[in-house]
Amino acid sequence: MPEHRLSDGSAGPVGPGLETGPTAVPALGVFISYASQDVAVAELLCNAVERAGVSCWIATRNVRPGDVYADAIIQAITACRVFVVVLSESSVASGHVLREVERATAKKRPIISFRIDMTSLPPALEYFLSASQWLDANGGSVDRALPRLVEALRGHVHASSSLLSGSLAIPANHVPSIDAKAATRWLRAERRGVFGLTALLALALLFFIGGRLWRSNQVPMAASTTPAAFAPPAHSVAVLPFVNTSGDPKEEYFSDGLSQELLNTLATIPDLRVAARTSSFSFKGTTIGIGEIARKLNVGSVLEGSTRQDGKHVRITAQLINARTGFQLWAKSYDRELKDILNLQAEIATAVTSALQATLMADSVAVLESGGTKNPQAFDAYLRGERWVGMPLDKENTRAQLAAYAEATRLDPGFAKAFVGGTFAQVIFASNYLAGSEVRDAFDEALKSARRAVALAPELGEAHSALGLVLDAGFQDYAAAAAEYERSLALSPGNSHVLLLAARFMSEIGRVQAAVSSAQRAVALDPLNAGAYRMLGLILLYSHDYPDAITAYNRALSINPKAVQAQANRGLAQALLGELEPARQSCAAPPLDWLSHLCLAIVLHKLDRPGDAQAELATLQASADGDFDQAYQYAQIYAQWGDPEKSLNWLDIAYRTRDPGLIQLKVDALLDPIRREPRFQALLAKMQFPD
Repeated sequence: MPEHRLSDGSAGPVGPGLETGPTAVPALGVFISYASQDVAVAELLCNAVERAGVSCWIATRNVRPGDVYADAIIQAITACRVFVVVLSESSVASGHVLREVERATAKKRPIISFRIDMTSLPPALEYFLSASQWLDANGGSVDRALPRLVEALRGHVHASSSLLSGSLAIPANHVPSIDAKAATRWLRAERRGVFGLTALLALALLFFIGGRLWRSNQVPMAASTTPAAFAPPAHSVAVLPFVNTSGDPKEEYFSDGLSQELLNTLATIPDLRVAARTSSFSFKGTTIGIGEIARKLNVGSVLEGSTRQDGKHVRITAQLINARTGFQLWAKSYDRELKDILNLQAEIATAVTSALQATLMADSVAVLESGGTKNPQAFDAYLRGERWVGMPLDKENTRAQLAAYAEATRLDPGFAKAFVGGTFAQVIFASNYLAGSEVRDAFDEALKSARRAVALAPELGEAHSALGLVLDAGFQDYAAAAAEYERSLALSPGNSHVLLLAARFMSEIGRVQAAVSSAQRAVALDPLNAGAYRMLGLILLYSHDYPDAITAYNRALSINPKAVQAQANRGLAQALLGELEPARQSCAAPPLDWLSHLCLAIVLHKLDRPGDAQAELATLQASADGDFDQAYQYAQIYAQWGDPEKSLNWLDIAYRTRDPGLIQLKVDALLDPIRREPRFQALLAKMQFPD
């Protein structure tokens, strides 16, 4: 099997590609989401809104006979300025309402919740609506709440529309049709600056309010010189790396690893929102205050502490700080034997949950301890493997990581988390440092490890995520992989790693809406992780959302200017928009890697520089480990060069050699020039992608 060519530097077969779909265009004022049982309230809202001069979309009126219902809903949400959801006992139980709320969140639309009874929200809706604007109209007070709703909607609609076009010129009761071609022209013109400062200000407000991209569930504000008030989500917490007080720098892996395990434990609690490791650990060794850290991570509380290991004993002190007041919410010191470390993690997590007044389910303690070990030596070996997570790896470091996980599972054959860590390390090693039959052998071992982890801890989301990755990257069993990724999301919706792996896979098999939603949740949990933004950018490419993809790549580069593959993928997005000179500059930004040369080969050919394009292809070929190592990439290039025969020939080779790039086949825009060819359609059918 050839090396995995990764567009974001992480394990798994990813690359530049996208899916054809409807294009968003700003047109409507308000979309009203409701359950059919609440249609009378919904129509009352719509009438009140339109009497105030704001256009409204409501299904009972605006879905025309013969329309595809789902398409009409998606297009209307994409086109609206503000999304209103009527919350009731009926709507919180409606899968249609949940999907509409999720779509509005994915499209970054301001959400206003109009609550007509006091039914509690299920976790899925609470996740999306916890930071939205609320209006309480329960107890028969709908009429009294309507003026406040109208005032709020007019403010949102007129603020956003005036920034884009100067006014909202949409007559009441009129729903403009959505013209995808016109929308594309609008987006391209906007990227070129045709609309000047007004469009730039609009983009700044949409994407950079509070200095943060893609903040889920936040209602955008009109332009203001006053900084937005700090209003983090309820029950949100960051775990800072605990300080190593042993006096021995070699023990740093233990304090970091224990902090990470505690973070992962807290993230399994459904009622908590926990900042991911990459972002929270970025403050290690800094003097930044708790308040500023909380603002950067958008959390309401911060857990910090220290560890001191002494032989078989460990002393841990921990304190939970309210980030808005600076007051201590909870603190405690523990002196325990290392064999009790699993129980201790659950004990601290339970105390933190209680201090935050979050809900701990009856079976949560068992879930918190799932997949762990009571063997001190196995736990120590596991932490030595975990020390490399998120760090740059080379072949020898990956070998050392694999050896550490192997030692942990040898010492405790029931240690599921060590099997999970070993699985991910095996995939990385096989994908980047092996060739030929060694790759197949490594993936066979990875499959055994992943299945062992799932068998030992079936409620461990990362175990299912690891199994999904092996099935899709190593065996191209996409139907089985989809089931594992879906299970991982159900079990670990607060784990950014699980979210990103599932999002990447779902986008490649064409489930773009769900993929974008998961990726946006991941970056909300990990806002200082350049890799998370690179993955979001890739998924937005798959969704045909080139401007937002470029914005995500820019965000990644602002966090890590050396993220070379973010430069190259941004260049591909610019090329797909027709911005060829900016694309060339982005692709050529040093240091160059294989994706840079692929990008340049495509862009230089479009710039009518065939000789230079051919030289880039030669450079790419020279970097290959074998004649067929980059078959899929050659197919992409020849398709863009207008040579369908060579492109299809290389795709046939990619299929015979099980090239991992083929997972992009369904959604890769670079292959669009040959998509209608019978040979392409036959290959697509053979891939057996799930619907």
